[in-house]
Amino acid sequence: MKQAVRTEAIKKSYGRVEALRGVSFSVSEGELFGITGPDGAGKSTLFRILTTLLLADSGTAEVAGMDVVKDFRDIRTKVGYMPGRFSLYQDLTVEENLTFFATIFHTTVKENYEWIKEIYRQIEPFRHRRAGALSGGMKQKLALCCALIHRPAVLFLDEPTTGVDPVSRKEFWTILKRLKEQGVAILVSTPYMDEATRCDRIALMREGEFLTMDTPAGIIAQFTGTLWAVSGDAMFRLLTELRSHPQVKSCFAFGDVHHVTVGEGLTTDGLKAYLTAKGYKDIEIRPVQATIEDCYMQPAQSGKEYEGI
Repeated sequence: MKQAVRTEAIKKSYGRVEALRGVSFSVSEGELFGITGPDGAGKSTLFRILTTLLLADSGTAEVAGMDVVKDFRDIRTKVGYMPGRFSLYQDLTVEENLTFFATIFHTTVKENYEWIKEIYRQIEPFRHRRAGALSGGMKQKLALCCALIHRPAVLFLDEPTTGVDPVSRKEFWTILKRLKEQGVAILVSTPYMDEATRCDRIALMREGEFLTMDTPAGIIAQFTGTLWAVSGDAMFRLLTELRSHPQVKSCFAFGDVHHVTVGEGLTTDGLKAYLTAKGYKDIEIRPVQATIEDCYMQPAQSGKEYEGI
């Protein structure tokens, strides 16, 4: 399958801060590719380089078969980009924003209406409302319409559902799936690990590097070790207690339980007896299946590096 995006050893620094440390990957046409990681991982910097808004310090990148440096003008006509922060004109109405972006790309809303119809119908009743007065979900749908109005071959979405309600998040991902089926290559960054499982492939990113890259199922299959969910009273103190146990490799808060990986020889009964002897009550321990979030946290487990987590 033809590649829509290809990078080789992309690096970018801001002074002493290395935002990207030699990132290499490719995305095929019609593929939904996710990049997940915390704030500061380098996701936005990577997207800005691929959309020709920022120059890399070194490395090469191609989008839609064109070089991001030599062919930046042509690339801008082939990509759609939604930055992390809502960046449309808030004093313009929904209709005025869409018309403006269509004009920039030398097209019209009428000409490409079929391309955005499914999304635009949801906000069309508010077409005369100023963009700044829309809800978070409606703003994102408008931004997506503006990014799609010129029929891009590649779509870049930088944390598109941050701050959006759960229902709108679900609707948004349904829309992305349908766009993918039409052959659009979609690169989406997200801090939500559950959203990453909706992608064809994902890259787990930290401190400017891809830790691993595979299908969601492939990444989960790479998880090694025994994983337990532990709960009890005084959960914050319990977290510290678990981390101090010599046979506990890692322990992280995970919803209303703590996810714990342990060394060989430690049993659930043994750990429960240890915690009970320490004065904790209502201890429950059960084996659980690893998630994408567990896989992301695993590379940080060596040496029990818990600071800031």
